[in-house]
Amino acid sequence: MLKAVIFDLDGVITDTAHLHFLAWRSVAQEMGITFDEAFNEQLKGISRMDSLLRILRHGGKEGMFSDKQCLALASKKNERYVQSLASLTQQSVLPGIGEVLAKIRAANVKIGLASVSLNAPKILHALGIHQAFDYCVDASRIVCSKPDPEIFLTACAGLHVHPEQAIGIEDAVAGVEAINAAGMLSVGIGADLKHAGLQLHSTRELTWKCLTDFWASRSELKRN
Repeated sequence: MLKAVIFDLDGVITDTAHLHFLAWRSVAQEMGITFDEAFNEQLKGISRMDSLLRILRHGGKEGMFSDKQCLALASKKNERYVQSLASLTQQSVLPGIGEVLAKIRAANVKIGLASVSLNAPKILHALGIHQAFDYCVDASRIVCSKPDPEIFLTACAGLHVHPEQAIGIEDAVAGVEAINAAGMLSVGIGADLKHAGLQLHSTRELTWKCLTDFWASRSELKRN
């Protein structure tokens, strides 16, 4: 029986990828590093420090900054990103998400959030949907980032459900891998997520019927 649906935040609930890109790009440019939005796709679903390390490696500056300097750079990026969150409103929720959250709630299925963003609570409040979630996990509650399954396992524990009783929804390869490793059913939003149990082109296709049909089909496969 399906008891919980656990969402990633960025790219699933709302899309702040461009805001992340602008904040990281401004910090990187101060270090003499340039990158485009195609490279920024590699930063999806991973922690702030892991993102910084990838940027430094990309710019040929890996190992040139102390831990203290790296923390300062990550903090600077976050300050700029948080300032940009003021632009978020209820209209920033991606299409179909409000409806599917309401249907999940009406079905008495628990709703969780599993996001590596330390700003997740701020974002949910800005979007006006924080009350929809029964339990939220961000980077402050975990040790290992995606694709490690820890964040989804922690969300399941907080919701008091077993992983095999839950569906996870992600838009990044690392996130889908984390869901699968946790033993949950995975839904991928977007292209190039071939390891997702169910792949959808956009959140417009993410409906309660879609989720229940997916759950029923996988349950039938297990019985056979």
